[in-house]
Amino acid sequence: MANTAADQFVATLAAAGVKRIYGVAGDSLNGLTDPGLSRRVWLAGSAAYCCLASTGALAADAALPAGYTPPGPPQGNGAPGLRAQLVGSGGQGRTWLVILAKGDEVMSGLTRWAETNNVRTAHLTAIGAAQHALFGWFDRDRRAYRDLPVNQQCEIASLVGDIGLVENKPQLHIHAVVGLRDGTMRGGHLVNATVWPTLEVFVQETAQSVDKHLDSETGLDLFHPQA
Repeated sequence: MANTAADQFVATLAAAGVKRIYGVAGDSLNGLTDPGLSRRVWLAGSAAYCCLASTGALAADAALPAGYTPPGPPQGNGAPGLRAQLVGSGGQGRTWLVILAKGDEVMSGLTRWAETNNVRTAHLTAIGAAQHALFGWFDRDRRAYRDLPVNQQCEIASLVGDIGLVENKPQLHIHAVVGLRDGTMRGGHLVNATVWPTLEVFVQETAQSVDKHLDSETGLDLFHPQA
C-alpha cells in the first residue's frame, strides 16, 4: 500500500534528525498524530503553519498572539562571565557554586554550563540582581507562557529550580521572585534574565539522573518519578 502524505512527511523529517514538530494536524496531515517522530507538540491554528523547532528553523507561530512565549530551549547569548567552583562531592552528588557576572543571561548561560559539566539532575537556589527579566504565566488554553516583563533593575529575592534530562540533555526549570524599587514584587516562571551585577547560584546534583517526559496535555516536559 502506498504511503500517505503524513507517512512521507514523517519519514523525511526523521531522516533529517528532527525530533519535535511544532505545527497542526489537519486534513492529509492527520496521520502525523500517529506514532512517527518521537516528540510532538501540537498548537491550535491552521494546518498551513508548521515549524520545525529542532532544526533551528523555528518560524513565527501564527497560533500564538503577541506577548506569549512557547515552551522550548532557552534563547539568549549565554554567560561569558560565568565562573564555577566545585565545593563539594560525595555519594549524594556534586555541589557547585556558580557565579554569573554583569550582562550574563541566566537561562541560556546555566543550561550551557550544565551541558559542559555533565550536570544531569540537580536542584538549585540563587540570589542576586538583574537589569531585565522576563517571567511567564502558563496559559492552559494556549499551552504557552504569557509574557510578564520586568524592564528595570530588580533584586532577585528568591530563585529556585531544578535540572532534569530531556533527550539525554539537561533542561532547566526555574521560578523566581524579584523586588522592584518601590518594594513591590514580581515573579513567575523564568523565561530569561540579564544579570547585573551578580547572581550567586548553588547547585546540588543528585546521586541518580532523572528524565523528564513530554506531557501530552500541556506540551511541557515534566518529571514522572518511578515508584
